[in-house]
Amino acid sequence: MIIVTGGAGFIGSVFLEKLNDEGIENVIIVDKLRDGEKWKNLVGKKFSDFVDKDEFLNLLKNGKFKQIEAIVHLGACSSTTEKDADYLMKNNFLYSRDLAKWSLKNNVRFIYASSAAVYGDGSKGYADEVHSNYKPLNMYGFSKLLMDEWVLKNNLQNKVAGFRFFNVFGPNEYHKKNMRSVVLKAFQQITESGKAKLFKSHNSQFADGKQMRDFVYVKDVVDIMFWFLQNPTKNGIFNIGTGRARTFDDLVKAVFVAMKKAEDIEYIEMPTALRGKYQYFTQAEMGKLSSVGCPTKFMNLEIAIADYVQNYLSEFVK
Repeated sequence: MIIVTGGAGFIGSVFLEKLNDEGIENVIIVDKLRDGEKWKNLVGKKFSDFVDKDEFLNLLKNGKFKQIEAIVHLGACSSTTEKDADYLMKNNFLYSRDLAKWSLKNNVRFIYASSAAVYGDGSKGYADEVHSNYKPLNMYGFSKLLMDEWVLKNNLQNKVAGFRFFNVFGPNEYHKKNMRSVVLKAFQQITESGKAKLFKSHNSQFADGKQMRDFVYVKDVVDIMFWFLQNPTKNGIFNIGTGRARTFDDLVKAVFVAMKKAEDIEYIEMPTALRGKYQYFTQAEMGKLSSVGCPTKFMNLEIAIADYVQNYLSEFVK
């Protein structure tokens, strides 16, 4: 049995599909569906049970689940603009820590989601070999860093696997509201008005649209996650990006091409509240992932966007 927390969410539901493709259906999904559209991510997927996130930890500790092979912990608040620090501390750090403790005590494989948000403005680099002195730009990033630091302080990096996801995009993110990828936002804007909107730059080192991120397709992400599931002796905290930063202009232009639309980009003011918390450049250092033998071939950005737009988003708007 494999338990996937956040299994109805973006990465979690695509990972569930990957498990199904590999013939694995004995999966327990842990999540909180609320009143949104997230439930749609589970339609057509095979899993053995669904457990409410608020009930799961107590049920786990009380021995409700038997013969657990692994816990893949993807459930967390993913909003970089969330201001409730107590909520983020409880949901992203303490919940993750307690799950890790239980897994280690019971000899269950533990894989969890961290984030590239731990790196802050990037002034300390993006090397997953270095784990100190990072200064996240928001509480979300700090909550993720706390979990990574707990793993390291307790010398657990050889017993669990944590992934610092960079800018992941792809199918099943439709429910994420303001945290949707720029690919999805651009697609919806172009569909509605024929143009896409990007934030102007407030950093003299980057022209408008030339801000750069390491964009990674969710299909590549779940392939890596599945590899780690199959290789339980491979552990540590790893970057999951492509190792190649691309501009937001590149990203949006690829959406126009995939939609077969004429390019029309409008640069708009960045909200004041974001200006001091905005990452202008991210690029994963990927040597550590390669060093443990994990395949690190990633889909070209333009090809990935074409797949997402033409095989998923075009159907989504029909």
